Amino acid sequence: MQINSAYFQSKVLQSAVELGLFDMLAERPATVEAIVSELKIRPRMALDFLDALVGLGLLTRDAGEYGLAAGVGEFLTTSGGHYVGGSIVQHARKHYRLWADLTETLQDLAAEENVLYGTKSFLKVYENHEIVRNLMNHMDTYNGFVGPQLATAIDWSGYQSFVDLGGARGNVAAQLVTAIPHLQGGVYDLPPVEPLFDEHMAKKGTTGRVTFYAGDFTQDELPATDAIIIGHVLHDWTPEYRAKVIARTFEAIRPGGALLVYDAMLDDERVDAPALLQSLNCRVLSRGGGSEYSVAECREWTEAAGFTFDKAVDLETITNDRVVVVRKPA
Repeated sequence: MQINSAYFQSKVLQSAVELGLFDMLAERPATVEAIVSELKIRPRMALDFLDALVGLGLLTRDAGEYGLAAGVGEFLTTSGGHYVGGSIVQHARKHYRLWADLTETLQDLAAEENVLYGTKSFLKVYENHEIVRNLMNHMDTYNGFVGPQLATAIDWSGYQSFVDLGGARGNVAAQLVTAIPHLQGGVYDLPPVEPLFDEHMAKKGTTGRVTFYAGDFTQDELPATDAIIIGHVLHDWTPEYRAKVIARTFEAIRPGGALLVYDAMLDDERVDAPALLQSLNCRVLSRGGGSEYSVAECREWTEAAGFTFDKAVDLETITNDRVVVVRKPA
């Protein structure tokens, strides 16, 4: 029954973020009356809503006033250092609604012949500038925990450059060039992303240190580089396309260079429920085309392309990602 009603908690959290409740209480504690007035919520529902957030450990209640629980501001206020609200909003407005139709999606046999994935699906999404911005906020929630760990996943001293394939607005690239000053970064993504990339680089103070390459990495020429990163990208594609993309990176990486692939990879026994649910989420969003995959599968695709397997490293991230590191022979 806890599993059955788990969405109660999800929606309370999501609504609190969408309403701006955590940002409001970061400025000052407030009474229920003040919250009702400022956020324009129904008085009859407010008390249960706020006290549920207290019970979940997200708010405090003291002398009739509500405030943020310890540590919450770091993750749930827009000024926090590890703000995850972008992803919470994306889950509220898109993922939750798609999952509501899971039974129909599972039985939609016609969708098997009309799966929209990869470049076509992203070009359709990118037609709406605001949707793209929301998607970037969502992506950065997850990859924001990845960059610092990629900086130590391999010895970067022998490399001068890297390109993040499908690197969106460059959040990971900015983290890497900040952590490792001698590196020159690159981001390869579809043309509509470039204005958001320029904006994000200015915000991060990395303008000029990361170059944007506009194109379709499934068919356009990739820039020559010492290393390529593919993160939270391959799970949007079918296995055939994953192998194709990896094979194309082999040509672009200079001899002796490295390929780093990270995702919420599945355990070989397929019993890790969070990873499997994340994989199912990929299938729900793509109507069946995407999924997570195992380290063994990733190794198979990279070795078929000509790479030599080096190692797989567990990362401490929201989705418990793993990064596979392979090398191109010198």
